[in-house]
Amino acid sequence: MQIEPDLQLASNAVETRVLVVDDSPDARGFLTRALGAESMLVHEASSGNAALDALSFFAPDAVLLDVDMPGMDGFATCEALMDRHADLPVIFMTGLGDTGHIVRGFEVGACDYVTKPIAIAEVIARVRAHSSKARLARSAREALMRSETPMFAAGSDGRWLWSNAKATQLLTAQGWQTPAPGMALPPPLIDVMQTLKGTGQCEIDHLHLRRLTGETSEWTVVELGNPTATGTEPSPASAPSLTTREAEVMAWVARGKTNRDVAEILGMSPRTVNKHLEHIYEKLGVETRTAAVAAAQRQVRPVLEKDVQVFS
Repeated sequence: MQIEPDLQLASNAVETRVLVVDDSPDARGFLTRALGAESMLVHEASSGNAALDALSFFAPDAVLLDVDMPGMDGFATCEALMDRHADLPVIFMTGLGDTGHIVRGFEVGACDYVTKPIAIAEVIARVRAHSSKARLARSAREALMRSETPMFAAGSDGRWLWSNAKATQLLTAQGWQTPAPGMALPPPLIDVMQTLKGTGQCEIDHLHLRRLTGETSEWTVVELGNPTATGTEPSPASAPSLTTREAEVMAWVARGKTNRDVAEILGMSPRTVNKHLEHIYEKLGVETRTAAVAAAQRQVRPVLEKDVQVFS
C-alpha cells in the first residue's frame, strides 16, 4: 500500500498565504520567489496603505513586514493591521541589532521578527509555525461563533471582545445593545463580570450566566442561558465526563494551542497529549480538534477537581 503520496497530498492541502510588505522591489521579489518555491501563495505590497488595501481581496495567514518604509512605517502599518485582524501573525523584518525596533514591534502587536540580511530558511520556518497556529486559533474561534450555545467574551479591563449570534440574540432580547469589539461593557454587565470572577455563575434579568474560563485569565468567556428553559441543555448526568487531566488538555486546545504547546504547558510528553485527545474525541463522539471544541462548549460541564475547570 502506497502511503507516502497520500501523506504528501495531505500536508499540502492547506496553502499558506503570505502578505509581503516592503518598499524595496528587490526585497519583495526575492521573498516572493523563495516563498513561492515552498508552495506558498504570496501577495506583494509596496507600502502600508497598499497592505491595508490588499486585505479587501487577500486573506493572509501571515504578514512579513519591513520596518523602515516611507510614509506609513512598519509600526503604524502593524497597528492598523491589528485593528482589523487582531489574530493575524505579523513578522517584522528589521536590521541586525535594531533592539529598539524589535521592542517597539512587539508593543504594536507583532508576534515575531527576522533580521536583515534575511536568512530565507529561517523566514520560511517562522512563517509556517505562526500561520499554522493562527489557522488553528481561527478554526476554534469559528467553532465558538457557530455554536448553538450563547457565549460572549470580555477583557479583564472591561472591554467587550466578541459574542456569537446566539448570545447577541439573547442580549438584544434583554434590551442590551452588544458593543463593538474594544468598547466598554453594557452597564448591567459590569458588576456581573466581577461577580462571575468570584462565584463562576449568577443570574440577572432572567438570564443565567456561567463563566467558562479560569479566574486568572486575561479574558472571561461567559455562557448565557435561560434558567426557566427546559430540554435545551444536556443534564449533568448525561453530559460526557472528562478527567481532570483531559479537562486541562481540552482547555488549552480550545485556546488554539498545538499538542507540543500543551505538552510544554502541562509538563507532559506530546505522545501523552495525543492519548488524552484520543480519549476526549471518543467521549465527545467527534473526530477533529475543531469539532471537539464545539462539542465541549455544548456538552461538557466544569470539572471541579482541585479547582480545575473544563475551560480554565
